[in-house]
Amino acid sequence: QVQLVESGGGSVQAGGSLRLSCAASGFTASSNCMAWFRQVPGKEREGVAKIYAGTYYTDSVKGRFTISRNNTGNAVYLQMSSLKPEDTAVYYCAARVGVCAPFSRAYFPYWGQGTQVTVSS
Repeated sequence: QVQLVESGGGSVQAGGSLRLSCAASGFTASSNCMAWFRQVPGKEREGVAKIYAGTYYTDSVKGRFTISRNNTGNAVYLQMSSLKPEDTAVYYCAARVGVCAPFSRAYFPYWGQGTQVTVSS
């Protein structure tokens, strides 16, 4: 049974940093697609970053966020720097077997419970 558990969310002032972690069990994060999504109330869940053979970032976080994973197999991270109030959201870890494309919520069968990130101005 696949389980994804996020941690590391919290409140920070604009310009600050946070590091999110996602611990995976029943799934090998190092050889499959892992991703971070985020969602604010009333909006669609959007893909933020993904990692498989390489990494991909949505335009709004390029140069500020870094996705990485633990090569022993079962963790993925999202280092977030220069945070902005518009980064405020619930952040979700997601996983799928094999490649990441397409980068859409519908193609990820496994999800964590989410962790709140709040950035104040």
